[in-house]
Amino acid sequence: MQAAVAGALLLALSGFGGGVAAQTTDLLLVLAADVSRSIDEAEFALQRKGYSAALTDPRVLAAIRGGSTGAIAVCFVEWSGAGEQNVVADWTVIRDEEDAGGLAAAILAAPRSFIGRTSISGAIDFAMERFAASQPRARRRIIDISGDGTNNSGRPVTDARDQAVGEGVTINGLAIVNEKPNPGYAFHTQPPGGLPEWYRQNVIGGPGAFLRVVEDFHSFADAMTNKLVSEIAAAGSEIRSAGR
Repeated sequence: MQAAVAGALLLALSGFGGGVAAQTTDLLLVLAADVSRSIDEAEFALQRKGYSAALTDPRVLAAIRGGSTGAIAVCFVEWSGAGEQNVVADWTVIRDEEDAGGLAAAILAAPRSFIGRTSISGAIDFAMERFAASQPRARRRIIDISGDGTNNSGRPVTDARDQAVGEGVTINGLAIVNEKPNPGYAFHTQPPGGLPEWYRQNVIGGPGAFLRVVEDFHSFADAMTNKLVSEIAAAGSEIRSAGR
């Protein structure tokens, strides 16, 4: 009798897990954070806190609830040079404050992943692998790249961008204007024409792609919050339009 009950419970749990794995959300979002050596420890801390604050912001949660499914799935990745990408928090479905709070806590608790060069192309390629491995599904897929410098490692960033865009993925950018980079990185963080323009020309692409500019790390949380609201609202609108 006990064995039968245990078997039934196991079957029920297996069925529940399969349902979770197969669930549909409004958006698959890879948050890809630059942790290269041009970002010092104080700036890194502000960036981490900014991501966590944005994910739990009431405006972001309201945007999630306003979607067709009332859910998005987020994967948080840190990246540096070629071959240096790390999943800090894997795919997490966010529906409410509890879900968002759990993801935010995981991001804050993890150690810094790298302090290396800057391979935006590597970050994009890695994000595409995470999409392929995701269990939640969504019509809309976005890679959200934040960084304070140009691509100086790995393959050309435009090649990675164009390949991702060709597979229907949107890449949005958050260009961080770093006026006080670590010594020796001024050209990397302040390219001719400015970093925002470099991001527009080389990083962002795909349906509805856009760039936000952060004037310094202290304003990172507000910029990321506004960016998430725009991305989530756009994904929800697209799904509603497709369903008509």
